[in-house]
Formats: sequence, structure tokens, C-alpha cells
Amino acid sequence: QVELVESGGGLVQAGGSLRLSCAASGRTFSDYTMGWFRQAPGKEEREFVAFVRSGGISYYADSVKGRFSISRDNAKQSASLQMNSLRPEDTAAYYCAVGRFGDYLSSSYTNWGQGTPVTVSS
Repeated sequence: QVELVESGGGLVQAGGSLRLSCAASGRTFSDYTMGWFRQAPGKEEREFVAFVRSGGISYYADSVKGRFSISRDNAKQSASLQMNSLRPEDTAAYYCAVGRFGDYLSSSYTNWGQGTPVTVSS
């Protein structure tokens, strides 16, 4: 059974940093894209944040470019999202996802974690 577990969320002041982690189990994901999405309070859709391909190539949403950094460790079947210079508008539940051909579309991912909340106070 495939399982993704996120951790590292919490409450932080604007300008602060958080590091989110995603641990994957149940199969080998070294050849899968790992991505991060977020869903802000009151919004129905999950917004793309970043993804990293199996070879290490990464891509970011414009809203987080230069502030967030995604990485992965294939040996540990994990991914991380380092978030710096956080803003109140970054407040959301953050979700880790994996997909064989994942990109910036949430529909391109086949497995999702339960999410970890991030709250940025002004």
C-alpha cells in the first residue's frame, strides 16, 4: 500500500522559514516525480507549488520562486520543501504527491499525502 506522510508544518511569523518533509513508502518512487501542492483556507482547488523529477530537475510556481526550494533523496524515498521568507498568503495545507509523469497539474499525480498545515502570521 502506497503511503505518503508529510511533516514539518506549523505556525510561523511572516519572514520566517519552515521545512516540510514527505516520506514515501509502499513502492519505489525513484523514477517518479515528487511534487508539492497547497490548498488555502476557503479554496476548493489545490495550487501547484513545486515538483522535482527523478533526475533532480525542479520547477516552481511563480509565487514561490526564489523563496522555496524542493529537494529529494531517492535512497530515503523522501522529498523536502524548504520555505523561506514566508508570507501570510502562503498559509495553506501543504500536500506531497507522486506521479510517474507528474507536472504542475494536480491530475498528473496518482498518490497524495494527508497534508500538513502551514500558518503564516503577519
